[in-house]
Amino acid sequence: MKIPESPPAPATMELITQLAQNPGALRSIRSVDGKGRYLHWDELRRREPPTGLTHETWWSGTSIARLMTARFLPFTGVDGQPFRFCNVDQVQELVHRIDQQASGQIATDEVVTNLQSSDRYLVSSLQEEAITSSQLEGASTTRRVAKEMLQSGRQPRDRSERMILNNFHAMQAAAALAASGEPLTPDAILDLHRTVTHDTLDDELDAGRLQRPEDERIAVVWQDGTVLHRPPPAEELAGRLELLCEFANGMSGDGFVHPVVRAILLHFALAYDHPFADGNGRTARALFYWSMLRSGYWLAQYLTISSILRGAPAQYARSYLHVETDGGDVTYFVLHQLHVLERAIAGLGEYLARKMEEQRRAERLLRDRPDLNHRQGVLVSDALRNPDAWFTIQAQQRRHRVAYATARADLLGLEEAGLFARQLVGKQFVFRPTGDLAARLAARV
Repeated sequence: MKIPESPPAPATMELITQLAQNPGALRSIRSVDGKGRYLHWDELRRREPPTGLTHETWWSGTSIARLMTARFLPFTGVDGQPFRFCNVDQVQELVHRIDQQASGQIATDEVVTNLQSSDRYLVSSLQEEAITSSQLEGASTTRRVAKEMLQSGRQPRDRSERMILNNFHAMQAAAALAASGEPLTPDAILDLHRTVTHDTLDDELDAGRLQRPEDERIAVVWQDGTVLHRPPPAEELAGRLELLCEFANGMSGDGFVHPVVRAILLHFALAYDHPFADGNGRTARALFYWSMLRSGYWLAQYLTISSILRGAPAQYARSYLHVETDGGDVTYFVLHQLHVLERAIAGLGEYLARKMEEQRRAERLLRDRPDLNHRQGVLVSDALRNPDAWFTIQAQQRRHRVAYATARADLLGLEEAGLFARQLVGKQFVFRPTGDLAARLAARV
């Protein structure tokens, strides 16, 4: 991966001279370009500078404008300089839209708020995030196989499957921690990491343990071998983790930081420090979810951020590189993550619209079947969409969080109604929809 070009040395005197010769260029001295974009030097140098300015003086003016409005954070880079971000219009607009989307129409959608289905969608979303977050860091298990493992409750067969199962448990742990109202502590982060990495590390003692001074310090390396980031020395990690917790709990004296931005900054800070031998990205994303849920953004538990990151990993990496090569300006990462979050919310809206239509179609077929309970209705709906699917008692139990006897009765009831057929596969029974399921429903068999 190509490292973005670092900004040139300040050209302050040249800027003053050029502004004196072209006073109108002063209007171009802003944090963003004429289109409102927050450009890194590597992007700005490829665009036409304002009349009367060179690329170098344009950048100097832009940097000065940003420093004048920057918010400095308690975190520092490896060079000791504090990180900072600018609350530019684009940040405010994105945060406002996310607030609206996360608390408006989509948050009151009948599918999400329906008590009979919310647990089902929550489990499905957690599974999706667990899978893609692990795939983002190297898990090779396919989505279909991973879903089958999580839904059936079977034990993982290899390291990739174990990564996914661990991540699923970590997401649940982050949600439970947020619900408890307890402040974030270094021990809580270590517990999250221990959950994320259980039985997946070369040295199991590294699970839930910060890297030590005698360890070979982990670095962030791109697929082609390019070193993208060398994190702070291990001697600093314990202190930096304490500082991160203070910031997470709003105790660092940093004033008001919008909750969504705070969650993103937590994600950045842990990933930047890279305090663990492995599992840093997964732990950072779990912290993001914890912070969002703790701040009341309950919709966050239905979002699958990692699927978007996995679709464009270079953009994710570049947002970090822009921060490092521009003196610790975290605005690039904040903007990237806000766009990702907005896309995830939009994706959830599309998913819910699709599910609502599927639910309506199924309800039309099931309307005259009062003998089926809502869980059986879900099974039949799934079977109508996936005629080749098969279902087990254990999967039904986990999916709806019901007792084994209840899940068993659901499936046996569908068999008795002539809608599902049972067969023995290995040592367990599986249930498959009949080939003419829709016709049987329509005929009220």
